[in-house]
Amino acid sequence: MGGYRTAVSVTVEPVVVGPGSDDLLEAAWLLKERIRAAEGVLRQQRGFFTRAYRRATTYAYVDREADQLIGFATVRRDGYILFLAVAPEHRGEGFGERLVATVAEKHRRVSCHARTTNEGALAFYRALGFERVRRIDSYYEDGGAAFYLRLGEAGLTDRLGDLFRR
Repeated sequence: MGGYRTAVSVTVEPVVVGPGSDDLLEAAWLLKERIRAAEGVLRQQRGFFTRAYRRATTYAYVDREADQLIGFATVRRDGYILFLAVAPEHRGEGFGERLVATVAEKHRRVSCHARTTNEGALAFYRALGFERVRRIDSYYEDGGAAFYLRLGEAGLTDRLGDLFRR
């Protein structure tokens, strides 16, 4: 992961939103929608997003000075990442990696789905050690296929240690 810059802002802080809370829900929706409009990914409908967000735990980074959500990972109790998004202007600063590392620190297993055509997401997950478990055709509402990904065990401790030392 040597190509990533380390975030240094003193106004950025980690935030945890527990199940049942709407804290950061609107900001998360707006960030997801901004990414969807620009990149054609993260196409969940509002009702699905809201229900899933409220049932899960969300780990986030917020820039308090700019009053901006930088990124978030919404995760079920079993370690399945429902949503992972980082503002495009903050990609490459290590926020996505740190979010996944936080999830991995809290859960024995970490998994997710990624659209088979989303090369950026697939490269990101591959760099973190996720393995493709299977392909699922017609996974998404629009008929798109997904890969089910799971974080591999080999070297996980070393990768997490590297991420948290940044």
